[in-house]
Amino acid sequence: MSLVVLASAQADQKVKNCNEVRTAYSSKGFNVNDVPNKGVHEFFRELLSNAEKSLNDMFVRTYGLMYVKNAELFEHFFSELRRYYSHGSSAVNLDDMLADFWTELLERMFRLVNVQYEFSDSYMECVSRHMEQLKPFGDVPRKLRLQLTRSFIAVRTFTRGLALMPEVVGKVSTVSASPSCVRAAMKMLYCPYCTGQVALKPCKNYCLNVMRGCLANQADLDTEWNNFLDSMLGLAERLEGPFNFESVMDPIDVKISDAIMNMQENSIQVSQKVFQGCGQPKPNMAFRTRRSPKDSGFPGRFRPYSPDARPTTAAGTSLDRLLTDVKKKLKHAKKFWSTLPDTVCVGERIAAGDECWNGTAKSRYESVVIGNGLANQVSNPDVEVDITKPDMVIRRQIAVLKEMTSRLKAAYTGTDISFVNEDAGSGEESGSGCDSPPCDSDGDIYFSTPAPNKPRVNKLQPNKQPSSGTRLAPFSLALAVTALLLALLTPHTR
Repeated sequence: MSLVVLASAQADQKVKNCNEVRTAYSSKGFNVNDVPNKGVHEFFRELLSNAEKSLNDMFVRTYGLMYVKNAELFEHFFSELRRYYSHGSSAVNLDDMLADFWTELLERMFRLVNVQYEFSDSYMECVSRHMEQLKPFGDVPRKLRLQLTRSFIAVRTFTRGLALMPEVVGKVSTVSASPSCVRAAMKMLYCPYCTGQVALKPCKNYCLNVMRGCLANQADLDTEWNNFLDSMLGLAERLEGPFNFESVMDPIDVKISDAIMNMQENSIQVSQKVFQGCGQPKPNMAFRTRRSPKDSGFPGRFRPYSPDARPTTAAGTSLDRLLTDVKKKLKHAKKFWSTLPDTVCVGERIAAGDECWNGTAKSRYESVVIGNGLANQVSNPDVEVDITKPDMVIRRQIAVLKEMTSRLKAAYTGTDISFVNEDAGSGEESGSGCDSPPCDSDGDIYFSTPAPNKPRVNKLQPNKQPSSGTRLAPFSLALAVTALLLALLTPHTR
């Protein structure tokens, strides 16, 4: 077989192998495209929009013109909630925002229920200072603050965790195969061709040792990846229970209306306490004793709220159903990195029994299968791995996962952790998994002649022109890793 024909066959086989790899892990239920990160984010934003629309529609029916005249207060309230959801405490102090909302609502309602008096700005400041003592809205502000804080922290952290997963995968997929990995992989896949045994496939244990050597650094992600997923699953349970964002936002119009009703029913007592503490206000000389009921304050009562009437989003789902689906995908992602070699060395890609390629001949593979991870590769019989030089891209992703796990655990208790850089993703480092010039100068007999139909390759760094062998190495390994993960994080179609 000529080198040109052999190279062409290699290219075709690589494309075929990568297509097989794309579906290899999805058959186990884990696919990078399956966890609807973008869909989850849009779902929560839609809940906010639905809550605002529901409050506006019902308050217009219930309170009429007096609500319309004060609608900007509620519009600002929801606008600030959206800003907090998008940017966190760096943009909005939720406690202060809620305190300002209730203070402004008190001042407006106090004027409405006491239209026969004139109130100066200094008088209204006095009213606001007595708000904690007066509790004009009952216990609603305290309860709502607690519910909003815990649910928003949980939701923001959870969606950030979902967004982190493709970032980590993207960074890891840039790690190139080392020259020793390239040689070992090509020896495993194509050396039988030289003896005319083109149909001979590698022994399973031989394949495992080669792939565990090639994916040694990736396997070291597994511990922190699993810790991260456990924390994500724990927070998902919180979102299904006491931190349920949907159960807080859906009836928020009812809760605010209850507060308004409480103020209206106790307006006489509240006013008397204010007059005692802040002094008797001046009569409003323009006040008319005959007024239209529409202009006399908040005249209506809010309609009873039924949990059975809970609206669903345009996606036709509820938070419980969405989280059930996401949790299922997250569970399938456990131990992903350590099982990559097992995923590759399966099915038609390997041969069982003694009728297989063991690296030197068609016979049983005698070497012991070594463990996963960089430390175990010191005794790998098929791939030379320098265990003293861990890949820095992957080490950075381990640190990123640790950081995110800490944040998820804090959110589980209702605590928000602010990082120095909210937008810091998976780090900016990049690496090839080997040192130059060896990566550029290393030759390999299996790549000595370019293939007529060159397969798609990774981007090359500027001013570097590695051999065709080094181009194919990152293609085969990095694409395999990326393809195995490519179905966990694009929007989930329903």
